[in-house]
Amino acid sequence: MKLTFSPASPFARKVRIAAIELGLIDKIELTPATVAPGTANEDYSKITPLKKLPVLITNDGDVILDSYVIVEYLNEMAGGSLIPDYGPQRWKAKTNHSLINGMLDSMLLCRYEKMVRPQGLQWQAWSDDHWNRAWTGMARFENMPDVLNGPFDISQIGLVCVLGYADFRFADCGWRKAYPKLDAFHQKMLERPSVKISVPPAA
Repeated sequence: MKLTFSPASPFARKVRIAAIELGLIDKIELTPATVAPGTANEDYSKITPLKKLPVLITNDGDVILDSYVIVEYLNEMAGGSLIPDYGPQRWKAKTNHSLINGMLDSMLLCRYEKMVRPQGLQWQAWSDDHWNRAWTGMARFENMPDVLNGPFDISQIGLVCVLGYADFRFADCGWRKAYPKLDAFHQKMLERPSVKISVPPAA
């Protein structure tokens, strides 16, 4: 299998962590890809018109989009437990992950607004609104001991990627001071090889 990725992508990191935990990382070829707003990449657009990372290309040539769907595919392949099979816990995990993905989307948009949009065209109120979505999402998880202290699953993986991306792109945002329970959770997670090895490179 092939996984398109960038070391900076929190979405690709999510899949890499899952693949390591499921014992599948050696079956996946990591294929670097570069995507950026306003920049054409015709070859990648042929793989996915959305031009987003990551994409998994199976041994049969099928293209699987979206980091959650890829994790679900790998989890099923390995008979893993990263996503509950059924019942209330499944829907809770999927809901938590939807919140996490939305937080990552908002953080990425803040990054693009600051670094990619031309000077004079930036919309501060829009950027502030998106950052507030991520920030209040952190506040919600700060008060969710069932996630912070629960079994290692898609919710914890996604949350690790949120906090890692905050460190990577918003190092001065102060999340550790504001959310000490998230800080303790993150430090504990960094003891896992899959989390530690996938930390983004220094910005």
